[in-house]
Amino acid sequence: MKHIVITGSTRGIGFGLAEAFLNLDCTVTISGRAQKNVDQAAAQLIEKNPPERILGAACDVRDPDQVQALWDQSKDQFNKIDIWINNAGFSGPQLAAWEMPPEEARGIIETNLLGEIYGATVAVRGMLSQGYGAIYNMEGMGSDGRMHEGLSYYGTSNAGRNYFNNILIKETKDTPLIIGTLRPGMVATDLLTKQYEDRPEDWERVKRIFNILADRVETVTPWLAEQMLNNEKHGEKISWTSRWKIMGRFLASPFSKRDVFD
Repeated sequence: MKHIVITGSTRGIGFGLAEAFLNLDCTVTISGRAQKNVDQAAAQLIEKNPPERILGAACDVRDPDQVQALWDQSKDQFNKIDIWINNAGFSGPQLAAWEMPPEEARGIIETNLLGEIYGATVAVRGMLSQGYGAIYNMEGMGSDGRMHEGLSYYGTSNAGRNYFNNILIKETKDTPLIIGTLRPGMVATDLLTKQYEDRPEDWERVKRIFNILADRVETVTPWLAEQMLNNEKHGEKISWTSRWKIMGRFLASPFSKRDVFD
């Protein structure tokens, strides 16, 4: 039975991954910044799964000491960590670069980029010590050079993630570890919708396009979980979407109406 640690997993994609791994007979450690949210998420998972297969631990990924504590607590309880997933991240409000409050900009960069760096380096050291393991780092808009006005800091953090992931893959090529990246594409979570909560007119304008491009959490996360469990290739980039899939959806959109936000 494999054990999986997922940062930022009290909701959204992270929580969906936890559910998917449990359904695949794994044990999981979920984490989030607030203990209250961790406890609520763990309680939801325990409703359908044995409690001994689930650990909930608060962790602010911006603090390397807390990330190390997350590793230690999870390793102590389950004796090993097979897969570590750096999922914690957020986009922040949709604002022009000069309009973003400095503390908000700092939070985005520190959570998305530094949080992933801290998580990966803690996991690499721990897995080298145990002699095996796989680490998967999340990427998103900006990782492939795409730009979106109003998401400058989020995109910048993902561009940094992409460089870090690529260099980490190179630096660990002669180790027993597997390092990979996850690109879930556009997923219908509050990471996507929250930026429009005070702009209902803009939401109605973009919702049609999002319904073509986006997928539900419960559609994407089981596939991602299976890909990670089956992957044996170092440097693998696991991507849910593709150019052909997107083209096909736009071509089919006049004939097939999707509503992934219902």
